[in-house]
Amino acid sequence: MSWASRFRLLQYTKASLWIVPLLGLVLGVLLAEWAVSVDSTGFPAGWRYSASTASGVLTAIVGAMIALLGFVVTIGVLVVQQATGTLSPRYMRLWYRDRLQKAVLATFTGTFSFSFALLRTIESDSVPDLGVSMAGAAVSVSLLLLLVYLNRFTHNLRPVAIAELVGRLGETVLVRGEAAVLGAAPRAGDPGTPADGGPVAYVRSERGGVIQAFHPGRLTALAERHDCVLLVTRLVGDYVPPGAVVVEVHGGTSAPEPQQVTGLIAFGSERTIEQDPAFALRVLVDIAIRALSPAVNDPTTAVQVLNQIESFLHTVGRAGLRDRYVLGDRHGTPRLVVQGRDWEDYLQLAVTEIREYGTPSVQICRRLRSLLEGLLTALPPGALPAVRTELALLREAVEREYPDPARRALARTPDPQGIGARHRPDAD
Repeated sequence: MSWASRFRLLQYTKASLWIVPLLGLVLGVLLAEWAVSVDSTGFPAGWRYSASTASGVLTAIVGAMIALLGFVVTIGVLVVQQATGTLSPRYMRLWYRDRLQKAVLATFTGTFSFSFALLRTIESDSVPDLGVSMAGAAVSVSLLLLLVYLNRFTHNLRPVAIAELVGRLGETVLVRGEAAVLGAAPRAGDPGTPADGGPVAYVRSERGGVIQAFHPGRLTALAERHDCVLLVTRLVGDYVPPGAVVVEVHGGTSAPEPQQVTGLIAFGSERTIEQDPAFALRVLVDIAIRALSPAVNDPTTAVQVLNQIESFLHTVGRAGLRDRYVLGDRHGTPRLVVQGRDWEDYLQLAVTEIREYGTPSVQICRRLRSLLEGLLTALPPGALPAVRTELALLREAVEREYPDPARRALARTPDPQGIGARHRPDAD
C-alpha cells in the first residue's frame, strides 16, 4: 500500500463515526466473557443478585443504551443542520473527528454489548454478580460522559466557539507544518530554477482530485536516488483535474516511475487541515461572510470571527512564509521544490471577501480597519506593504459605499468591537 493510500485510509478512520463504536461493541463482548469466567463466590452478600433481579437490570440497561444511542444520533443531526445552515459545511469535516463524540458512542455500544452478552449466561442457580455490578458502573460512566458531551456541544456550537477552535487548529498546523512538513527555510544560494536546460519529465495525476497532503521526506529521498530535482507544481488544497501535471522531474540519470511519485501525493474529494492551514482560514471566512448575508444579517458574529482571523494573521505574519521552498538531501543538494502560500496570500484570503460583503455594515468597516492597523504595528517591515494595500482598498470601498461625510467618517473609525469603543477621530 502506498503512502497516499495509507493517508487516505487514516483520513477515513479519523472522520468515521462507526469504527470506534464498533471497537467498543467488540470490547464489551470480550469483557463480558471475562466477567463470567471470574469466580464471584467471594462477593459480599450485598453485591449478589438473584436471577430475576440481574435479568431485569441488564434488560433495562440494554434498552437504555439503545435509547441513548438514538439521542446522540439526534444531536448529531442537529449539529449537521446547524453547521450547514448558519456556519459552514466545511466545518463538518472537523466535527466528524471529535474524539469525545466517538468515546461516548463507544461507551454506549460497549455497555450495550456487555449487558446483552451477560444476559445469556444468567440461570436460576448461576448469576454473574461481578458482571452485573460492572454493567451498573458502565451505565454511570455512560451517563457522566453524556453530560460532558451535552455541556461541550451546547457551548461549542456557538459560532464564536467554533471560530476559536478552527483558528487554534489552523495556527497549530501552520506553526508545526512549516517546520516539520516542508522542512527548513530555503537554503541560501539555491538556484532560481531546479535545473538549467536539462531534461524534463512530467508526472500527471491519474484520477484527479484535491491535493490533501504529500510526503516531502520520501519525495526528497526518491529524487536523490534518481539524482534529479522534483518540482511540485500545485499547492496543497488545489484541485487537480485528471491528467494534469502535478510534478516536474528535472535532470537525473533516470526518471522515477510516475506511480512512485503519485504514491507520495494524497488526493481526495475535499481539502483537509493536516498540511493546509489556509483551509482553517477558509472556514473562518465562510462563517463570517455567511453571517453577513442579507438573509442572516448578523455582523456581530462576523466581528467575533474577525477576532480569531486577526489572531491567525498575527501568527502568519510572524512566521516568515515564502511562496517557494527548496528541500535538499543529506549532502545539501537541492532535490525537492514545493510551492507555498506567502503572507499576501493569507492576508487576501482573510479580508477580501469580508470587505466585499461587509462594506455596507459600519460595524465590519470599523473592525476591519482596527484589524489592519493592528497588523501595521505588530508585524515585521516586510509584511507591511501588503497591509497598507488592504487598508487602501478598504478606504476606497468605504468611499464608494458612504457618500455622506458623517457616515463615512464613522465607518472609517477603527474599532476593535466594531461599534462600542470610544469614538476616535479618523486619521485619514
